[in-house]
Amino acid sequence: MSFGEPNNPYGQPPQGQQPGYGYPQAPQGVPQQGGYGYPAAPPVSPYGAYPGGPGMVPQSMPGLLTTARVFLYLIAAVQILAGILYVYAASIASDASDLASDYGSGSDNPFEDIGDFAAGAAIVLALIFLGLAALSITLAVKFGSGGQGVRITTVIYGALGTIVGAIGLFIGLDSGLATAVIFPLIWVTFGVIITLAPVVPSGTAWFSRPRY
Repeated sequence: MSFGEPNNPYGQPPQGQQPGYGYPQAPQGVPQQGGYGYPAAPPVSPYGAYPGGPGMVPQSMPGLLTTARVFLYLIAAVQILAGILYVYAASIASDASDLASDYGSGSDNPFEDIGDFAAGAAIVLALIFLGLAALSITLAVKFGSGGQGVRITTVIYGALGTIVGAIGLFIGLDSGLATAVIFPLIWVTFGVIITLAPVVPSGTAWFSRPRY
């Protein structure tokens, strides 16, 4: 058996023929990608697709966003409770104003004016808290389908809540009472997580994902 025969599988390949069982080989100096002529796949980001980066589209809500969503529901519950308490306080102030009007002498009874003012102020605070509760619930619900508008609103809402909680925390620390520090500290923690959740890459990818 001669190694020079053209049909000899053990012989040297003829001039100009490239080895590789029929598959074309990459030119000199060009690295072959992926094997068998197919290009290699791009790296996949663990957080899914986000603006300016490749990767798979996230299929489920990231854990930090889920935590922020739960916190929004808890904040809404506290706000609803506060609104109900202020409505109750307004009714008490209104009853006190009526009693002062019945037992008072003259039309310029100061107790009646104080009761009316307290009732009005309590109603305004109740409306504010109930409106904030509606906003908290709306943002939490929209986490599943909302886009950049929900993301930006959540960041602003969380930042404002953090500022309010920080003010309460400083007041509590100045008072020296441990009970005056616990609630503002919890509020600051909630606000920070709600603010950061839509800003981190996983949160940005979630709100930037395509919707079909």
